[in-house]
Amino acid sequence: MPQFKLRQRLLAIGDDFDISDANGVAVYKVDGRMFRLRQTWVIETLDGREAITVRRKLIAVRKTAQLLRDGEVIATIRKALIAPLRDTFMIDLEAGGELEAKGNVLDQEYAISRDGTAVAQVSKRWFTIRDTYGVDIADGEDVELMLAIAVAIDDLAHEPDDDEG
Repeated sequence: MPQFKLRQRLLAIGDDFDISDANGVAVYKVDGRMFRLRQTWVIETLDGREAITVRRKLIAVRKTAQLLRDGEVIATIRKALIAPLRDTFMIDLEAGGELEAKGNVLDQEYAISRDGTAVAQVSKRWFTIRDTYGVDIADGEDVELMLAIAVAIDDLAHEPDDDEG
């Protein structure tokens, strides 16, 4: 099971993250681009290849983010309208199917599931450093997609609800 650590860079302009593997080796960087009509993050390999772009409109009826690969939308993430007791985000995959992220999203303790089976687990339980959390991804899953989902949900969960002002 691939494991990754996401750590927000504290002295960066925008929301930038470093992503390292279970051995602490840097494998991706996340560039949070500000000053646009949309909030955008680009997940890049260390050689500069854009793996996935996370894009969120700053004004929307419901918290929504789109994930793009090579300029094409591959997934759309929306906060569930009704989710008693737990945060829930629905992830519609353009290739077909749906994922669900459910748990304590604000505290980064949640699972991403397909048909009730966990395909990734997000947790900061093992980290004492602020703004750091882990992502465990089931074998055979699209690693870049799962990391992009975690980045998008982190943003969506920490922004005030659009109808709250």
